[in-house]
Amino acid sequence: MLTYTYYGHSCFLLDDGKFKVLTDPFLNDNPVAAAKPEDIQCDYILVSHGHFDHVGQAEEIAKRTGAMVLAIPEVLGTMSGVNGHGMNVGGTVKLPFGSVKMVPAIHSCMVAGGVAAGFVIEMGGQVVYFAGDTSLFGDMKLIGELCGVTVAVLPIGDNFTMGIKEAVVAAEFVGAKKVIPIHYNTWPLIAADVEEFKRKVESKGEAVVPVVKPGERVEL
Repeated sequence: MLTYTYYGHSCFLLDDGKFKVLTDPFLNDNPVAAAKPEDIQCDYILVSHGHFDHVGQAEEIAKRTGAMVLAIPEVLGTMSGVNGHGMNVGGTVKLPFGSVKMVPAIHSCMVAGGVAAGFVIEMGGQVVYFAGDTSLFGDMKLIGELCGVTVAVLPIGDNFTMGIKEAVVAAEFVGAKKVIPIHYNTWPLIAADVEEFKRKVESKGEAVVPVVKPGERVEL
């Protein structure tokens, strides 16, 4: 069994009952955050890129918990005193719970020399595609096909990432049976009608869209 807990923006926790994987822990100064850094327990932290609203409190949480931080080497280079594992796009690392593969994302990174990325996480009998901050791109089809994605976690807030129109196509490209929207309604600039996204994806009859609010947990 694998559970998904949403903390707001692009931060969520995957828990298979033994290991916990946290993504992009932007919690301080996040108006919709459902937890504080000191509330979080995790074994691994995935950081998609170097923007403040994604790196967030990764270093603080990693130092307190001993969690391993997986990220592009240039992003890891901005942190000190953490158990870091540098990766690059296309690479896969096997871990005690399964594996993590770094995949492309079309976005800026903030850190010189670095690139933005997404992750495919094999854990608890599921294959979870965390797209990170990205636009729509055709190779999402390959990610879905080659990795056998069962759950897609996609940004829908527009302006900095895909909007609803593009994210609906992304869901179709990836082919996952569950699609969870993130990176919306944190600020007015990325406001989005999540129920519209849900209707449009589910009207195609291929996937269901659990709308998970900050602080809520669902079983995948």
